[in-house]
Amino acid sequence: MYGKSVAPDLGVVSDDRLYRYRVRQQVAKWFDRHAKTRTRWRERNAYYHAEVLRLARQVIPPGARVLQLGCGTGDLLASLKPGFGVGIDVSGEMVREASDRWGGHGLAFVQADAQELPFSGTFDYIICSDILGYLEDIQATLAGLHAVSGPRTSIVITSWNWAWQPILWLGERLGWKMPDAEQNWLGRNDIENLIVLADLEARTRNAALLLPKHVPLLSSIANRILVQIPLLQHLSLVHAWTVRPVGNRPVAEELTCTVIVPCRNEEGNIAAAVDRLPDLGAHTEIIFVDGASTDGTREAILEQIALHHGTRDIKLIDQVPLPGADHHSSPFAATSGFVGRSFVGAANGTSIAGSPTARPRGVDAGPVTMLKLGKGDAVRKGFGAASGDVLFILDADLTVPPEDMPKFLEPIATGRAEFINGTRLVYPLEDEAMGIINLAGNRFFSMVFTWLLGQRIKDTLCGTKVLRASDYRVLVANRTYFGDFDPFGDFDLLFGAARLGLRILEVPVRYRRRTSGYSKVQVFKHGMLLLRMSAIGFRRLKLARWLGNATPPNITG
Repeated sequence: MYGKSVAPDLGVVSDDRLYRYRVRQQVAKWFDRHAKTRTRWRERNAYYHAEVLRLARQVIPPGARVLQLGCGTGDLLASLKPGFGVGIDVSGEMVREASDRWGGHGLAFVQADAQELPFSGTFDYIICSDILGYLEDIQATLAGLHAVSGPRTSIVITSWNWAWQPILWLGERLGWKMPDAEQNWLGRNDIENLIVLADLEARTRNAALLLPKHVPLLSSIANRILVQIPLLQHLSLVHAWTVRPVGNRPVAEELTCTVIVPCRNEEGNIAAAVDRLPDLGAHTEIIFVDGASTDGTREAILEQIALHHGTRDIKLIDQVPLPGADHHSSPFAATSGFVGRSFVGAANGTSIAGSPTARPRGVDAGPVTMLKLGKGDAVRKGFGAASGDVLFILDADLTVPPEDMPKFLEPIATGRAEFINGTRLVYPLEDEAMGIINLAGNRFFSMVFTWLLGQRIKDTLCGTKVLRASDYRVLVANRTYFGDFDPFGDFDLLFGAARLGLRILEVPVRYRRRTSGYSKVQVFKHGMLLLRMSAIGFRRLKLARWLGNATPPNITG
């Protein structure tokens, strides 16, 4: 059977939805171009594909109901001899090749997006072989497998080790490997993090192929004996998991949410931040903390407050109070007068009048009071005024899409995690989204802070972080342990979460290029600050324990 999909109805097309759709279409077009040569490349690398088949056969018996995502030309699915087999692929040409080769063997091949499965019903086994690297949204795809899984469904996942990327790139240039599309940056820990986020649990973990080409005797020694050594498993080309849906999936708690948007000279992003942020949980409070903007950012916030009066709960805090403003009776300079809830500073839900005084517009030519206070101060002021059960940080540059915020709430609401950190280092970066020096710095400090915190952190400087307000209050009560050292706010939260023993998970996001404003990061200056923070973390989180001087946190909040 050969099925033809159509482009999804994008409705009112946002830039984010259109971007995501284009990412998927680029993958489809790539494999369309290479569909005719796919069989030849498989034959050229028959040893590799035989090993992947061996891994799958260790789990999947003949005669089972099997679904394969990213089926390509259908060879792996057909070789497993399922009683009922369905393969889906985003590439129409790959599906056509699969149908021509295996359509008479009782198998069905359908062109479809793995994130939007076009059928219901459950399967005994689901195969995700070498597909995660191409997915636009891995978390959503894995979570969507619950719809076609029963309680005993086993999901077989295989993925290339990202450490092999330079060798694979060389293999392409030498004509030993099929040319490949741009892939996601997935390590073993990244995939296991995604498995947890998708409410799946790993039953087995395997590694294969230290030597992916057949060399008599050497291949057998490397791929049957040496690969069993734990240290060498990290060097294998293929990592594999067998996972199952979590039994008794936790029900999400109904929680109110506060999204803090620290901003300075982000006039062009304010309306988009409000429009693109979905409703979260039982109620969504949006607090903009303006840091002495000179470009009309404050006026843009006031415009959104007026536009959404009584319909959305939007508030403004001036990080540096304006002359004559009364900031003692309330932390807010203005609110949208959302009716039906009580808030700090607006007990009856009515608007708080802001000072009519505005800062002069002009070019931001140098350091001002706000820069001395830093983003960390803005976050602390916003969190201190928040009314929600869950606290979010959303940077006003919108390089992390506001549409992704429900992904951050879900693990908190279900209890799978207690602190969520965004990571921009799983999916390829949009052009100019992050400079090479910034990227290298992020990778270096991710290794440092993973060691310091004792929990994996891939992207320390992603601005989006989420935690419960109750945990934040305990963190504040223990802030003096580390001191007032962090102008960013990221490390204050990360160090505090680690000391409190909060379970940290990372949510991958597609980091977007700025469409308005400019970056406030000063690479050398802020790099020196990061080194200083690393030293503070080492002294307080590692050295104090080694010397027996560590003290337990105050958990009373």
